[in-house]
Amino acid sequence: MSWSKRLLDITISLILIALLWPFMVVVIIVLAVVEGRPIFYISERMKTPTQGFSLVKLRTMRPSADNTGVTGGDKSGRVSRLHRLLRKTRADELPQLFNVLRGDISLVGPRPPLRVYVDAFPALYAQVLQSRPGITGLASLAYHAHEEMLLARCTDAAQTDAVYRRACVPRKARLDLIYQARRSLCFDLWLIWKTAQKPFARKTHSDD
Repeated sequence: MSWSKRLLDITISLILIALLWPFMVVVIIVLAVVEGRPIFYISERMKTPTQGFSLVKLRTMRPSADNTGVTGGDKSGRVSRLHRLLRKTRADELPQLFNVLRGDISLVGPRPPLRVYVDAFPALYAQVLQSRPGITGLASLAYHAHEEMLLARCTDAAQTDAVYRRACVPRKARLDLIYQARRSLCFDLWLIWKTAQKPFARKTHSDD
């Protein structure tokens, strides 16, 4: 990661934390009262093909002993209305700003994958993870809604995993590599701006 991209990450993350910390505290209190503990969800993700890190999010699913793999329709019964709201607004990802400050991820880049998928697609992720993973990115903006639709139709963990491997991994990787070839600070700022607009754009659309 270039020094200019790292400087952008640190600057914007500190500004967002300074502006949003009261909102984050309120969300944490509401989540604790309504859903109980644990408040945070910590998951191992990969920032290089061999190096993992602990990604921190607000928990948006009721705990279960079997909590592996990506989220599909098989886990929908564990997602409450509050959880769905946090996911829709991406408020659950605000703690990842601290991952950005630590240097685990960037604001913009491919979404950090689970180790199981990096191990399953080593050649593909060797290319994708040449970019530092990010909170948002081209694939997140362009493909996330379609991915959710595909996975929501799955009725068990095996089907969710199969659909994710077959349909989601290669398509997101293709978009991540397009970003990698065209990345610039201006492109990053545009993707950050589009990400910030997205929850409000959805709301405006639904009111029409």
